[in-house]
Amino acid sequence: MSRRLRLWVLALGGLGVAALLAAAYLRLPDFGGAVHPYGDRAVEASLARRTSNTIASVNFDQRAFDTLGEETILFASVLGTVVLLRQTRDERQVRPAPEKVAAPVRRYALALLPIALLTGLYVIAHGQLSPGGGFQGGVVVATALHLLYIGADYRALERIRPVGIYEVGDAAGEATYLILGVAGLVGGSAFLANTLLPYGTFNTLASGGTVPLLNAAVGMEVGCAVVVLLARFLDQAVEIEQSTTAGGKDRDA
Repeated sequence: MSRRLRLWVLALGGLGVAALLAAAYLRLPDFGGAVHPYGDRAVEASLARRTSNTIASVNFDQRAFDTLGEETILFASVLGTVVLLRQTRDERQVRPAPEKVAAPVRRYALALLPIALLTGLYVIAHGQLSPGGGFQGGVVVATALHLLYIGADYRALERIRPVGIYEVGDAAGEATYLILGVAGLVGGSAFLANTLLPYGTFNTLASGGTVPLLNAAVGMEVGCAVVVLLARFLDQAVEIEQSTTAGGKDRDA
């Protein structure tokens, strides 16, 4: 495909998107008005299914299929990173030298690590009840683990971060979300329909039907995905070096 043809395809696609956005804009309610049909219906559906966090209800119930797409984008990004940043034949892995960390930085990072980890797990577990959820909590959990890299060194991080296990956790989180969706079909309802479990008592940890399960699946996938992403980039920066010949020149030179 020539450059000119690619530009024409891009222009036609852009015009189509612009037309759709213009049509949608013309039908929007007035800014600052008292009528908010989508918000009113979202809140009503959230309360009917015993989910006190309306945003979580939208993400994992009313528009759970959209969330599956967002989760799949992250999963595909991790898969691409693992493939592209794998160690090649002209590279070698070296052990990183121990880092010298200032005592105040070390104490602060090591003291903050368990607090940040617990906070991330709390945000995931209570995603259907309060602001937060699997996406936010997963990022916090992954970031908390890497405080060990700041407070100690890369080798200490590697001991608590076996990448293979986190790769399995990433795939398991994605698969769990899909399995819960298919379970709705097997139960005679729609894909990802919130009909498998009782809704429970409002504002309790087990309320919301399948919302807590989908939220936990996303938390596992996001947390593991971020760990794997950072691991691959850090490996390239810290441990992977270009192989050289005895003369000190690159093998491909």
